[in-house]
Amino acid sequence: MKLRLGVMGADDSLEIIQSVLPDFPEIECLPIVYWKEEEIVDLLLPYVDEVDMWLFSGKVPYALAKATGRVQVPMAYVPHIGASLYRTLLHLSHEIGIQVKEVSFDTFSADELAHFLQEVGIADGYSWLRHYEGAISATELADYHESLWREKKTKAAVTCLRTADLELKRRGVPSYRVLPTRAGVLSVLHMLLRTNEMLHFKDSQIAVQMMEIDPFRELAGGTFSTDEWQNAEIKTMEKLLRYTKYLQGSLKTAGPGRYVIFTTRGRLQEVTHEYKTIPDLEGMFGIRADLVTCGIGIGKTAYEAEIHGGTALLHAKERGTGNWMVFFDDKSVVGPLGRDEQIAYRYSSQQLQEVSRQTSLSVATLSKLDSILKKRGTPMINAHELAQHMQILPRSARRILMELESKGIAEVVAEESPNPRGRPRKVYRITL
Repeated sequence: MKLRLGVMGADDSLEIIQSVLPDFPEIECLPIVYWKEEEIVDLLLPYVDEVDMWLFSGKVPYALAKATGRVQVPMAYVPHIGASLYRTLLHLSHEIGIQVKEVSFDTFSADELAHFLQEVGIADGYSWLRHYEGAISATELADYHESLWREKKTKAAVTCLRTADLELKRRGVPSYRVLPTRAGVLSVLHMLLRTNEMLHFKDSQIAVQMMEIDPFRELAGGTFSTDEWQNAEIKTMEKLLRYTKYLQGSLKTAGPGRYVIFTTRGRLQEVTHEYKTIPDLEGMFGIRADLVTCGIGIGKTAYEAEIHGGTALLHAKERGTGNWMVFFDDKSVVGPLGRDEQIAYRYSSQQLQEVSRQTSLSVATLSKLDSILKKRGTPMINAHELAQHMQILPRSARRILMELESKGIAEVVAEESPNPRGRPRKVYRITL
């Protein structure tokens, strides 16, 4: 199957990119040309779900596409630094007789432009640069270049934006456009192909979903015969078989009320919307979500995925019935799915392993704490807040903080009174 690549750019850049694409028979191209930056988003959105990847001719269309938040596939743009800029400067110097100090630039960062000039042996560097993050209007760039030229501070403008180049020429300002080179386009296309191969490998990785379901809570009156018990389990299996077919996987039982589904990473990622939500089990399969506790494991082998699934299930059970957690092959844990307050933490940090050796706390607990602090954006926390984030009892949270304090990893920096009659809460500053 061919890689469907959306290519968006100004007319001159798009022409260069398309001249390279015949060398890649594995790529099917959807070309989109724009003439004004204002129309980029409107041109992009009708095709946002039609391609596997996007390639943009420059930083501005890339930034505008990214800002929509609608593009969920890999994106890249052809950089203007390197051979593209060197070709433009060579033309200015040898054909026009204009030196770098006499030119105004845009788009590049100060560091990358200075580094590039140093690499090509231009010791004097540059004098004028208009760097920007994200998108910028052609008028704003044209105003910048024109004012310098009219004040006779520069002899020409070097711009990466097609619309700015056209506007400068319309105003009579000598303007030179930095265009992509074939080598630059080739490099980005090879990178996109490698990315596509990696994503296909990840999508085909084994994923295991371990579920604990308590169907007997639905039985009337709380008392039931063995026949009713068996019927409840048979009905649960029937529902799970439909769900397993939806996942394109296979189902096996692992004891009373415990089930294991083998599927692929790509399918589970799709069903859970990038591991953010829980599928509508009740609406689609008649399974009450509040009765299901789930751990999803991703691994390079079925055995590794199953081990990770079991670990994820333990993390989910710590948080109570109805929670879903995911354990990835890089030892990171994410969840609970479907909650506004999700946290992600890792097992593999050497720093946290060292702290674990100093204390009685596990790396998992320390990883959760580290993730919570990063998400809050502050090293300060009290036991009540920690208990809420970890979904544990306040006394357990206090025990964690006191253990860290005893080893000098946490210190009390303040006290808070949540209400006039309540006991003050100690606020700890934690240094992991």
